[in-house]
Amino acid sequence: MSVLTVAPTEIHECGDSALRVVAISEASEDNWLTVHRLADWLESCGAEGLHGAVPTYDSVLVEFDPIMVSARQVRAFVKLGLLELHHADESAKAPREFDVPVVYGGEYGPDLEKVAEYQGISTEEVIRFHTGKTYTVRCLGAPAGSPMMDGPAFPKPVPRLKDPRLSVPAGAVAVAGRQAVIAPAAAPGGWCVIGQTPLSVLNIRREPLVPYKPGDILRFRQIPAEAFSDFAGMDLVPLELEARP
Repeated sequence: MSVLTVAPTEIHECGDSALRVVAISEASEDNWLTVHRLADWLESCGAEGLHGAVPTYDSVLVEFDPIMVSARQVRAFVKLGLLELHHADESAKAPREFDVPVVYGGEYGPDLEKVAEYQGISTEEVIRFHTGKTYTVRCLGAPAGSPMMDGPAFPKPVPRLKDPRLSVPAGAVAVAGRQAVIAPAAAPGGWCVIGQTPLSVLNIRREPLVPYKPGDILRFRQIPAEAFSDFAGMDLVPLELEARP
């Protein structure tokens, strides 16, 4: 059994109904694992008065009902959870894997050439960078549970658009800075869109609304534009399940 390395933390009050727990080690991976395992523990413990725990890259927002429980009590409970993590099995939760077909460039990826020009490489190399690694979902962002991931190893961080789009289509595959994302739903956006997946990421008939969670793994795969319609109407699901309409 591999024991989780628990990063040192700081706990800050956020108003009268939340605490923010920040992992502060030099190792970003330990920070990420610590806040996500803490969030899982808090969500599963069933403590009275706790509303939820929302983890990001290196912090978790712990929301509570101040009428039912005090900030001091929640702080003590968080510290108990951190102690529990020292005995947790790091390999207890195996990530699920997702295959994401993508049409790059053209109408599906209007910023592909812009990203290539900025990086000083060809569009084919941009695609190779993007498809050449696996991506761990670090946290869920806006809108609608977007999978926030560490981006491709481009030579330089990707700048955001000077003029954000009023609407980016569902399934848009985008990059900005050193991050990557898929848009589960149509929404305004300032990231560079390099492609689009025809799979449905958000399903309002499903609970949860998106199929992945932090820690899961995504792989992007290039498909030709003429194959886009072959996947349209199918859900994004883990590899062990068949994509279904």
